[in-house]
Amino acid sequence: MFAFWPYFLGSILMIAMPLVLGWWIAKKRHVRWGLFFIGMVTFVGSQIFHIPFNWLILQRWQLIPQDTTVLTNLIILSIFLGLSAGVFEEVARYLTYRFWAKDARSWGAGLMLGAGHGGVESILIGLSVGVNAVVLAAVSQGQLQGIVPPEQMSVVDNQVSAMLAAPVGLVLLGPLERVFALSAHLALSLMVMQVFVRRQIGWLALAILWHAMLDAVAVFSVSTWGPYVTEALLGAVALASVGIIFWLRTPEPIEPELEPLPPAAPVGPPDGRLSEETLEKSKYS
Repeated sequence: MFAFWPYFLGSILMIAMPLVLGWWIAKKRHVRWGLFFIGMVTFVGSQIFHIPFNWLILQRWQLIPQDTTVLTNLIILSIFLGLSAGVFEEVARYLTYRFWAKDARSWGAGLMLGAGHGGVESILIGLSVGVNAVVLAAVSQGQLQGIVPPEQMSVVDNQVSAMLAAPVGLVLLGPLERVFALSAHLALSLMVMQVFVRRQIGWLALAILWHAMLDAVAVFSVSTWGPYVTEALLGAVALASVGIIFWLRTPEPIEPELEPLPPAAPVGPPDGRLSEETLEKSKYS
């Protein structure tokens, strides 16, 4: 089990990072956690349409060439995957702002929605890495033998050997990539929010293009130059995203303070004197 510690550490980091980020935003910007949940639902909802669309284009209809050894095919595939992710996720963000989170128009609210949107992706990947590491670690120690068919044991053994042979630095690129992705999601959430804050639909197009560029660079680079160069490029995009985040920063709206009510005037008879008749009537009022 101990040999798999980089995967366990990576899993914990990918799950914890968005939750810590959400806690920090809620504390510093005084926004509700419900927006984090709305962001999570937004991402999941976008994938309900995004994943089948990609499958139809790439697998069912085979409209995009997938022989990535040909440079032109790799460029086309990278652009397609980038645009499909950008369109589905950013349109989903737009619809969320338009019909669900109608009151989310502040910098902190945009950050919280972005943290939930990118956070659920990080959490799901972290859970997948953790569960996979637990299962393969158990199999490597002779446990769970009855679960794996005998004809598949060689495949599992090869996977275990590959995981154990991977450098620690390579394994921990996963959490680092999630940091870069979260930075981008925060920026994208604020960019889409500008459609409603500034009443300019062009911000949606900008968000789609920024998202498409990020994903296209990742797909092209990892197939051409490998994971380390890819993460360096994504880190540069993440720094630019942080710049966008602070460029769009605005103060949180201040709740107006209610003015205190004036003190109540004393109630008494018009002439200020109490007659016997007035005292007699007060017994029954």
